[in-house]
Amino acid sequence: MKLINTFATELPWACEPVVPQPLQDAQLLHLNRDLLAELGLAEVSDAHWLACCGEGRPLPGMQPVAQVYAGHQFGGYSPRLGDGRALLLAEQQAPDGQRWDLHLKGAGKTPFSRFGDGRAVLRSSIREYLASEALHALGIPTTRALVLVASQEPVYREQVETGATVLRTAPSHLRFGHIEYFAWSGQGEKIPLLLDYLLRHHFPELNNGAELFTEVVRRTARLIAKWQAAGFCHGVMNTDNMSLLGLTLDYGPYGFIDAYVPDFVCNHSDPAGRYALDQQPAVGYWNLQKLAQALAGHVDDAALAAALAQYEQQLMLHYSELMRAKLGLAVWQEDDPALFRELFRLLAANKVDYHLFLRRLGEVTQEGAWPASLLALLPDPAIWQAWLERYRLRLASEGSEDGARKAQMDAINPKYVLRNTLAQQVIEAAEQGNMAPFERLFTALRRPYDEQPDYEDLATPNPAWYCGGELSCSS
Repeated sequence: MKLINTFATELPWACEPVVPQPLQDAQLLHLNRDLLAELGLAEVSDAHWLACCGEGRPLPGMQPVAQVYAGHQFGGYSPRLGDGRALLLAEQQAPDGQRWDLHLKGAGKTPFSRFGDGRAVLRSSIREYLASEALHALGIPTTRALVLVASQEPVYREQVETGATVLRTAPSHLRFGHIEYFAWSGQGEKIPLLLDYLLRHHFPELNNGAELFTEVVRRTARLIAKWQAAGFCHGVMNTDNMSLLGLTLDYGPYGFIDAYVPDFVCNHSDPAGRYALDQQPAVGYWNLQKLAQALAGHVDDAALAAALAQYEQQLMLHYSELMRAKLGLAVWQEDDPALFRELFRLLAANKVDYHLFLRRLGEVTQEGAWPASLLALLPDPAIWQAWLERYRLRLASEGSEDGARKAQMDAINPKYVLRNTLAQQVIEAAEQGNMAPFERLFTALRRPYDEQPDYEDLATPNPAWYCGGELSCSS
């Protein structure tokens, strides 16, 4: 273990020291042992992780701080947010030299808690733990989960729940909102220092703020393209939840779509659908505009505008690459946009399961009957005949080979997806003290593309009673 406190020592004006508060009857529920080993933390004992993450006793060398930032929340600016229930405990320098934040969520009140209690609940902690590992396994940049702790401490949300903590890690938890806070609080002189910190520690290959913003635009565009292709809805794309490193950050009422619903809303606090699935690309651009406004005066205006102008092309190019791969198409052809538009129209009109359709589409062959497993997903297979024939002709036009194409499609279309119904079943079991369903789901999600006969029940369509509805922001 090699703990350092670069953020706390180099940017003391961007954080406040805080002592984590112990949970009542804290209990260690899960350790991500593979990731702990990767970070050089395997030798830390279970008892020490419980003490650190549940009993308010940081490990030697940790200097816990709460970071300050602001953000645009649902379009309105909130001038002072910050880590209201999370602490940067320290940074671990891994064996390969990479620096990793150790960020504890649910550790109690901080100077930025406002009227909150600083706690997280078991429900949301399990959801974040599972989702961050699921997205990582899908190749989507994200924070990751290290430690999960539960307790008997009552926490009041929409109902009484129990408190929990999750220790998450990432190279950095710096957000758009960090820049916004110093831009709009009369402390603009701190922004060059933040940019210097980012360049030295996270973007050493870049030379200045203009190059940094260009890279943030590129990473954000590619991240959202991956979300769209994966059918993942973040749910709360406020600027304080947007990572400057292009990571999926702050899991709240997220949701993977089941049936293809382009305007899917996973957050019941978003009745207008600002953060609906099909709005995420536009919101990403809007958020980058707000970041550019905060950087104005510190980065050349022309450079900011030029970087923003690249956003749509970056997103669409990457999304097109991903979707062609998901359909097993090796090259772009002029008629592909029309092929995709008709596919999405049919998926939406027939409420077809997005993930299972793409997975089973890989079973289509150049000749012969359509796969029975694919037809079973379609309420009226007859209306799909024209598109399927068109798809088969498209495959033939590039000389696609059935076996190789299926292997390639299976490697990008997951069989195992963190559907909300699966997460809810795991949460209900854990609340009753049964972690076996969590362990099964966690294991399956780490190999989402593989055939795993022991977990076949986790890959079936959702039960009829589940409609992929909205979730609460409360956590």
